[in-house]
Amino acid sequence: MRRGAITEDQAVARVSFVAERQAALARPRPPMLLVVLDESCIRRRVGGEEVMRAQLDRLLEFAELPNTVLQIAPYDMGERRPFNYLMHLLTLSDLSVIAYSESQIWGHVERESPAVLPLLTAYHQLQAEALPQAASVALINEARKGTRDHD
Repeated sequence: MRRGAITEDQAVARVSFVAERQAALARPRPPMLLVVLDESCIRRRVGGEEVMRAQLDRLLEFAELPNTVLQIAPYDMGERRPFNYLMHLLTLSDLSVIAYSESQIWGHVERESPAVLPLLTAYHQLQAEALPQAASVALINEARKGTRDHD
């Protein structure tokens, strides 16, 4: 919004959409979420110190949920990081997997197994190379120390 790329109404709509998605984590039967974030997600300051601190605190809360696993893919993974864009892999109740990838200007859904299976394999490789959750939480806490009013 500050760069003029979106309007204030668009920003409000996007935040509302994310808040609705996050509400699914509090429903009686929440989904299991396995998340790997690039280290840049916790290092790149976005929205100022107060916003960044709140975001890091939210990640720490997310990691404590019984239905989540949070891992950080550290910078030193280098070229072993398989994705250069946001990737969602959704396992449906029939155990089929759908892939959804997006960039700043497009999104793409893939439902065909021959296209999805290599992405699933790449994600499992990413999980294996990423930091375990405890080390990821420690890294988030380290990044959090760079924000004001830290403990």
